[in-house]
Amino acid sequence: MEQFDPFLMLDEFGSDKPDDYIAGFPPHPHRGFETVTYMLEGRMRHEDHMGNVGLLQGGGVQWMTAARGIIHSEMPEQEEGTMRGFQLWLNLPGKNKLSDASYQDIQPENVPSVSTQAGVQVVVLAGHFDDGQVRQAGAVQRPDTEPLYFDFDMPAGSCISPHVPEGHLVLLYVYEGSVELEGSTQPIGKRQMARLSDSGEVQISSAAGARLLLIAGKPLREPIVQYGPFVMNTKEEIEQAIRDFREDRLTA
Repeated sequence: MEQFDPFLMLDEFGSDKPDDYIAGFPPHPHRGFETVTYMLEGRMRHEDHMGNVGLLQGGGVQWMTAARGIIHSEMPEQEEGTMRGFQLWLNLPGKNKLSDASYQDIQPENVPSVSTQAGVQVVVLAGHFDDGQVRQAGAVQRPDTEPLYFDFDMPAGSCISPHVPEGHLVLLYVYEGSVELEGSTQPIGKRQMARLSDSGEVQISSAAGARLLLIAGKPLREPIVQYGPFVMNTKEEIEQAIRDFREDRLTA
């Protein structure tokens, strides 16, 4: 996914072949943004320079705010079976890019879910879900970008119309089945993404059933300069991040 303010990247990962995931992600740095890892299947262990150790497993969420700097690793806690999930990169405003790093490990039992009157199962990872009939606060609330992050499991013939705050930009990513949007004749199929700039009600239906993510956020409208795992506002700030990492001062 190309940058879509305030989102920097959405990566889907998934394999039932251990050779694809067994190497994991040894210690590496980040600065200037947040990473949100949502696991559908599998087990991954997180460790970082702050001493945090967490186990991310199916249905769980890891919300990591790199801010000034974090060095962490993500290594599989399994030698067979399926590893499947998503990692979202969410930008931070310039005023917070050099604040303290933080980490939240949210276990599956602490991630809220609700069922709509149409039978759609909604996992509410972040923000507030509201379709006018059912309301549910998510596992995480964040300032500035005020993100929404929902996972919808839509049975065949169902529809859903979640409210999106005015000014938010919306991403829809279908990872199973297909959906239709009101006013569009083109369905969104498996592994396809739609970007919506309209706020208010988003009306989604699925004739055959689908699983999809709805991710929305308030644009920061700030310059974005990225170099690998560093995301800042200026080239000079990126150069400083590289120097800090090379001189072991990234997390100081």
